[in-house]
Amino acid sequence: MEESRTDDVGRECNFAFAFNNINFSDRILNLEVIPDPCPQSHSLSPNRKRRRHSLTKEEGAVMDILNFMYGNTLSRTTSAAVLDVLVAADKFEVTSCMKYCSRILRQMPMTCESALQFLDLPSSILTANAIQPLIETAKLFLATHYRDITKFADEVLNLPLVGIEAVLSSDNLLIPSENCVYNFVLKWARRHYPKIEDRQQVLGSRLGGLIRFPYMGCQKLKKVLTCEDFPPDFASKVVLEALFFKTETPYRQWSLAAQDVDTTCCRFVERTYTYRPVKVVEFALPRPRCVVYLDLKKEECVRLFPNARIYSQEFSLGKQGFLLSPRCYEDRQNSSHCFGLFLVMQFKQSVSLHVEYEFFARSKFTLEYLTRCKGNYTLTAGKSVGHRNLFGIPWTEFIADNSHHFINGLLHLKVELTVRQ
Repeated sequence: MEESRTDDVGRECNFAFAFNNINFSDRILNLEVIPDPCPQSHSLSPNRKRRRHSLTKEEGAVMDILNFMYGNTLSRTTSAAVLDVLVAADKFEVTSCMKYCSRILRQMPMTCESALQFLDLPSSILTANAIQPLIETAKLFLATHYRDITKFADEVLNLPLVGIEAVLSSDNLLIPSENCVYNFVLKWARRHYPKIEDRQQVLGSRLGGLIRFPYMGCQKLKKVLTCEDFPPDFASKVVLEALFFKTETPYRQWSLAAQDVDTTCCRFVERTYTYRPVKVVEFALPRPRCVVYLDLKKEECVRLFPNARIYSQEFSLGKQGFLLSPRCYEDRQNSSHCFGLFLVMQFKQSVSLHVEYEFFARSKFTLEYLTRCKGNYTLTAGKSVGHRNLFGIPWTEFIADNSHHFINGLLHLKVELTVRQ
């Protein structure tokens, strides 16, 4: 039922004058619309509100398609009406009409309701090339609107499956860490899928793939292995994959992320987290000890000026929680700024812990980690220890284009921490 849109020399044809005109139309077209005997269903979508078109709507949509084939335009102007035509155009494989409807719908004001309607269309439409721009626009709208999922937590938790997938696919979520995404996904799945079998199915086949496990903390990854919400084979696979990723060099990690960028789930692509991911190696003997690696992009360091700070993900040692905190320190006495690095003990209870610490930074010349400061200190909750000028140079020299401290745009920091009591 596809129509020709241009003449032999490429000019657009318009036959609106002949539509339903007695001088050109000498046949009567009878339309008989019957219900679909095998309606599509999405078993993973509980309480799914499908768009059910009445026979009258579908008949009107078919007439609109015929009108479009003659005049290259539609008389309908509302989102719901154009959507009816789009569904009918897909049924009769009128690709040019589908493209036209997609373009018109993208030009209309988008709302969360309309975006969810677009993503809730039958699978035959969702996979059609003609409307991919509309689908991508709807996903981007939802991801942008709900970018701060903590701010809109109640709304996001009530989104249907297609909506939560659109939000969690985004690289630009405003979240403290990927641990928060993991917690959020479990909370959503438990609310919408009370039966463990259904929950395992949707997490293993759909939502679990949107969690970027390589950027979760090691303590949280351990919990994934014992979480009954995930299929056991899926949990083992993603945790093993995450641990291997963490052991790769930053260059290799970047390569994996670049290879993954075209897939549905960019699981190796780092989001913009409030707390920066770290790699941690723990030792139990002869005394509790850990080695923590923190890599910062140069642009992240630039944004620290003149007096900002950032925090790493929490890591544990001796049953206590710690953070690393790089910052731009203002030395008012010398009227200059410099790069500082501090170790902060997280837990709030009145606990003191005597630690031995050593801070390292990787050299551009030797590619080795060189000691920058070390010492012993008794930490209490909320207290920190570190060095205000880790490299012993002004900020301008540290951040300069020819700086010796950035390797391929990355600052590589390492902290060794040992409990002494």
